[in-house]
Amino acid sequence: MPRDAYEVLGVDRDADETQIKKAFRRLARELHPDVNTDDPEAEEKFKEAAEAYEILSDPERRAIYDQAGYEGLKRGGAAPDMGAFGSFSDLFEAFFGGGGGFGRGPAPGDDALVEVTLDLAEAATDSSVEVSFEVVDTCERCHGNGAEPGTPIVTCERCGGAGRLQAVQRTPFGQMVRTVACDRCDGSGKIPENPCAQCDGRGREVRERTLKVDVPAGISDGQRIRLSGRGHAGEPGGMPGDLYVRVRVREDERFVRDGDDLICALDVAAPLAALGTTLPVPTLEGEEELEIPAGTQPGEVITLRHRGMPILQRPGRRGDLKVVVDVVIPRRLRPEQKDLLRQLADSLDEDNLRSDETLGQKLRRALHL
Repeated sequence: MPRDAYEVLGVDRDADETQIKKAFRRLARELHPDVNTDDPEAEEKFKEAAEAYEILSDPERRAIYDQAGYEGLKRGGAAPDMGAFGSFSDLFEAFFGGGGGFGRGPAPGDDALVEVTLDLAEAATDSSVEVSFEVVDTCERCHGNGAEPGTPIVTCERCGGAGRLQAVQRTPFGQMVRTVACDRCDGSGKIPENPCAQCDGRGREVRERTLKVDVPAGISDGQRIRLSGRGHAGEPGGMPGDLYVRVRVREDERFVRDGDDLICALDVAAPLAALGTTLPVPTLEGEEELEIPAGTQPGEVITLRHRGMPILQRPGRRGDLKVVVDVVIPRRLRPEQKDLLRQLADSLDEDNLRSDETLGQKLRRALHL
């Protein structure tokens, strides 16, 4: 038993004509083989959707179907006949016509993808990188027209130079005239009299191309740069594809990147954290002296404003550098060092250990929340 027509189109039983038509057109484009190559059942699914649409778009058939289902349509001689279509492409084009992205006109070129790898410091500045990649390009011998140099391009006999063919198709909705691209000239209306020996008349060949690509400061790992029209060449008369440059940014042992901010850890000996000190910290521009206030606690964060990554597409703006203080407890103490620490421990009182932080603040700091 076929699936419920409303379920097939994904509409409610009270859907109006516009909703039904919109649902079918969406399904039809989704199920077309050109955009659904991974589904071998796409043709059957489309036919199922077309049958459901034929029923629900006709008020008389819909009324019969609502009362008695498919059996009612059969008894009344109103069952749809999908056999009126010669092929799947005929079925699709009967609803949508030729072209529209699904015809056989000059096909556009595919997009190309290439990767470049940068260090974090390079990603922090505007830079230019050279990329090399293989691409389907216009044939150098025939300059893309597909003909041997010096030989003519002639009018296609099949379509008379129009590039399109018309055919009358009988469908359940009556006769429909559809226009399709000429299958001999692929819609150009012209064909080479003598095909180019280098590209076999295709007008395209594979070659290596090298380009310089501008990489903006602040780009993140995995982001892509699009260069319009720099991808694979299309068929003669078709638009070229685009080139996508995917940028990979190497990890930097000094920093962890968090959006536009950079995070680094700074080891500070416990006595120095207690007394306060000045220590060098890494930045993108080199080392910088950082003041560690007396009494700095483990896990405290000292923020250096505007020392992080440039903010993409916001010139002059930068993130921050966040320095996480790692208070290091001394190990492998010598006897005299132990004596000094015992003296310190004996001298500490409650005022030395009192904290102004709440319990929640202490936990958040300890857990780096």
